[in-house]
Amino acid sequence: MIQTFKVKHPGLLSALSRCYSLNSPILKSDLETKRKVTMIPGDGVGPDLMESVKEVFRNIGAPINFEEMHLSEINPSMSVSFDDVIESISRNGVALKGNIRSAQGMYLDDMQTLNMRMRKSLDLFANVVWISSIPGLKTRHDDLDFIIIREQTEGEYSALEHESISGVVESMKIITRAKSKRIAKFAFDFAVKYGRKKVTAVHKANIMKLGDGLFLNCCREIAELYPSIKFTDTIVDNCCMQLVWNPWQFDVMVMPNLYGNIVDNLAAGLVGGAGVVPGQSHSNHCALFETGARHPFAEAVGKHIANPTAMLWSASNMLGYLQLPKYQKMIKDALFKVIKDGKIRTRDMGGYARTKEFTHAVISNIEM
Repeated sequence: MIQTFKVKHPGLLSALSRCYSLNSPILKSDLETKRKVTMIPGDGVGPDLMESVKEVFRNIGAPINFEEMHLSEINPSMSVSFDDVIESISRNGVALKGNIRSAQGMYLDDMQTLNMRMRKSLDLFANVVWISSIPGLKTRHDDLDFIIIREQTEGEYSALEHESISGVVESMKIITRAKSKRIAKFAFDFAVKYGRKKVTAVHKANIMKLGDGLFLNCCREIAELYPSIKFTDTIVDNCCMQLVWNPWQFDVMVMPNLYGNIVDNLAAGLVGGAGVVPGQSHSNHCALFETGARHPFAEAVGKHIANPTAMLWSASNMLGYLQLPKYQKMIKDALFKVIKDGKIRTRDMGGYARTKEFTHAVISNIEM
């Protein structure tokens, strides 16, 4: 039996109530009024993937108007103002984003990447990546279905570092009680909403006794408010081993920023790689949809070989968030049918299809 509880942060539950809402009613106003969504193509194959999304949306008549804004860290001359992008997302409340490639190396003028600045400016504290096996796509492990929830506004992944003396770099890791409890509550709310039975906190509290110890204690405190949900915890290195050996033991996982970045990508490899895993990030007032494994795939630029599955799936989830489940289901059903049929597959799925060929196969399988 699912317990009821008082929501301390209404914005969290509001965001969760729109995630993956296949059972949400289609409102007449939703069908008549087009919603404006910020689109950020990003770098690498991002623009190609966004073309796939736009083509599919046009073919199903999705009531969405994209406000396209090009933002780039490696090509600043072709980029719009960062502030303009933040204003657009704040105004529209929803964004679809390709990965923005980060400049690398020491002594950069700004240590924070545009991806990090965007998450902090919008307070996109909760990143959700759904790891799910796709019928027809053969991988080492079958029937996987678990969720990785990552706090993404603090921790090591914050670019708080400096060279104190020549040859000595200090990197700061900041963990706060407020943000640790907030992400823990988001994870448990998510588990309740989707009928999940267990939440596992991933940490390194055996070594980082204060920082990760605080995160773990916050998760334990929140767990006490949800007696119907089993709570466990695991050290991050053991977590990686367990994911490869026995991933079926996991249900909902919650973790600090850096661990989430690593575990997301490891888990994506279990179900077919970066090209097939959707993701999304939430604040109390907006949501951003993107691929679950953040990789610009720069080496594929101009080759038209990128797999649009993850981006189409993320765009489909975005439609569910916007309470347009009819359109969400059209895309998801067609996408899974193409993969299950196995006739049209991109190279990462063992085939030879190009991005447009795969996209057209999805469109031809859409049932209106």
